[in-house]
Amino acid sequence: ATVKVFTADALVNAGIHKTEDFIALTPGVSIVSGSQEPADPQINIRGVSGVRDAEPSVALSVDGILKTDVSALNQDQGDVTQIEILKGPQGAIYGRNATSGAFIMTTRKPGDQLGARVRVAAEEAGTQTAFASIDGPLSENVGFLISGQYYHTRGQYQIHSPLAPSDGQYLDKRREYNLNGRLFLTPTDRLTIDIKGHYGNRKGGSHLWNASFMLPAFAAATGNPLFYENGNDHVFTFDPNIAPISRLTTKEASIKADYDLGGDMKLSGWFSYGHSNRLSYGDGTSAGFGFFNDSPSCIASVNALNAIGYQLASPQYLGATAGSSLFGPFTPTQCDGSQIERYIERDLSGEVRLSGSTGAVDWMAGAYYLNIHRNVAVAYQQDTGNGVSLDPVSDDPRFRTEQLSWDEFRTRAYALFGSADWKIDPQLTLSAALRYDNERRTVHNLIPTDFRSQYIDFDGPPYTGGAPLNPALLNGPIPDQARTFDQVEPKISLAWKPDQALTLYASYGKGFKSGGFNNSGSGTIIDVAFNQTIGANLGITDNYDKETSDAFEIGFKKNFAGKLFIEGAGYYTRVKNQQFFEFFVGSFGILRVVSNIDRVDLWGGELSANYRITPEWSIFAGGNVTDSKIKKNSVRPDTVGNKSPQTPDYTINAGTQLEIPVSGALSLVGRTDVRVTGPTWFSAVQDQLRPTIFGAEGKFDAAQRRSFTTVNLRLGVKGEHWEAAFIASNLFNEKYLGELVVSPEFGGAFVSPAPMRRLGGEFLMHF
Repeated sequence: ATVKVFTADALVNAGIHKTEDFIALTPGVSIVSGSQEPADPQINIRGVSGVRDAEPSVALSVDGILKTDVSALNQDQGDVTQIEILKGPQGAIYGRNATSGAFIMTTRKPGDQLGARVRVAAEEAGTQTAFASIDGPLSENVGFLISGQYYHTRGQYQIHSPLAPSDGQYLDKRREYNLNGRLFLTPTDRLTIDIKGHYGNRKGGSHLWNASFMLPAFAAATGNPLFYENGNDHVFTFDPNIAPISRLTTKEASIKADYDLGGDMKLSGWFSYGHSNRLSYGDGTSAGFGFFNDSPSCIASVNALNAIGYQLASPQYLGATAGSSLFGPFTPTQCDGSQIERYIERDLSGEVRLSGSTGAVDWMAGAYYLNIHRNVAVAYQQDTGNGVSLDPVSDDPRFRTEQLSWDEFRTRAYALFGSADWKIDPQLTLSAALRYDNERRTVHNLIPTDFRSQYIDFDGPPYTGGAPLNPALLNGPIPDQARTFDQVEPKISLAWKPDQALTLYASYGKGFKSGGFNNSGSGTIIDVAFNQTIGANLGITDNYDKETSDAFEIGFKKNFAGKLFIEGAGYYTRVKNQQFFEFFVGSFGILRVVSNIDRVDLWGGELSANYRITPEWSIFAGGNVTDSKIKKNSVRPDTVGNKSPQTPDYTINAGTQLEIPVSGALSLVGRTDVRVTGPTWFSAVQDQLRPTIFGAEGKFDAAQRRSFTTVNLRLGVKGEHWEAAFIASNLFNEKYLGELVVSPEFGGAFVSPAPMRRLGGEFLMHF
């Protein structure tokens, strides 16, 4: 298989401290992760991508324990000593949701002597990082490890909102700390017990979005080219009157035991508990629909802004009244309400496996169980200048709930799996694995049926109120739903080593990711707001189907006398019911929906090389090219022939690493990493026209993120037990989009900027 490995030395030399860091160093892998969704990263490997509000597409295994909550991908995992990235479906071997690949992390075990490691760093934008780890023996058979991580940044993108308490705050600010503890016990020569605990707390900004309009008819009629804007050229202005906040708290505990049964057999098992609580809130997006135009707070805020001569960022404009204004999302007025998202998850999981060897055959068999309880609410409230209520159903007149999606989701999953590696002869190995996954999911709606909106009526302006909190309730109570998703996932590979320096291999794997439910009423909302009014022809429902894939790969690995290492691979993946996330914006506010693209084909190739010029100096380069095509899409039939969303056309990595001895244990160290990410579409809707709620067609040929190049640099001095270095992220301050999310029926896209340059210094010590 294609595997990228970062050893303990590589983690230090490349400055890898979070998921984005090692992904940026790996061809064929990309990530969408930023202040707008800090707990829900979307990772794309070879065109197979994770999506918001659904399961990830990559499995994360830390010390042999499979993580369940997607937020773990964006959190500190302790004193990590090695990271492996496996590409292609890995579910048959590494477990649930490994449709695009698996991240295998190993953390430090307690040593038999007291040891410690410290890292501190300071960078621009008021950024400080600290990490400390200490380990050692408590007794002859018990070792301990404790680590702590702290991160703080002021942020780079500031709010400029006059007459509002949010003015001067930063949307991408963040303060985070994580604590990890580990006890490693060896009661007997045959038994080991590994007990771990984690607590994480993160608070920061959110909603790092602007709107970019893509309405050519409006641009022609008004003479304002910003109505038909290339999102890559957008000039960001952030002026919400509510400072957006995101919070994430996680608690985890696990125990793992391995018992040597003798005769080359081992019994292993683990149990894990996780609890996460996510919350975000900020301005709403509904000012443009006029829900609150007649509210006293909206009228007062418009009058106050006019009194100081405030101008909205074009093509928005502030008229004498809200009704004569053109508002985008997240305005400095109180006419757009507020948006609160709350996500609470508890999960219990466990696994047991038996492994052994019969000489020519290594084998393994096991079973897995998982139970998840999620509570997800998205509420829209009135904005009277008094903040927000964290209660999804608030009747307080200061922040009364006007619209609501609120559901309780439950998942019960189990799996049976096994694998065998047969060494046919010293040069030829056949590996086969098989897994059966079964997931039952249920959803129960929690929206009160007797609560009524004060301003919203769903009948169009002028709004007089009286509507239920969700349009789906117009048809009566929302019924419970239940569905079961299952799949058999084979994995087979053949490896041939004609000599010790060359490996040739071929493999086939089946990927599986369970389907699930959107917030209840999503299908009704889309049908009423778009299909019946503008003929959007959208096939959105309250549920989405399972995603499966068939992946074929051939590759080679060649070692030239220990100085030059080259590897390459070609692959084809056929994805059925690829899960895809969209924002829908309308008179209902913002709706978050997961749907399916019936079939996507992915063809690609990778090639990488690492050359050690001298023992102190090495250079490396690698690249990936992926050609993707949507073959069928029932949700949006007119997108057939477009590219797979979130898939860069190509990625290129190159760099060099140098360590020059100066005297004694003192050395000069340096490393440069260059990353080129090719053009990327983020939506199935691409170079085409779509009807919009404004009565004019939107054209989205400019909704592709341009290619961009980033350069990271590390230069320092290293002693026997310490290292001090100058560090630079995005050295040349490349300006590019972090994300561009098309909302076709709204006639535009939500655009988010990527991090700018950060220069700083770092100091490490270990003893």
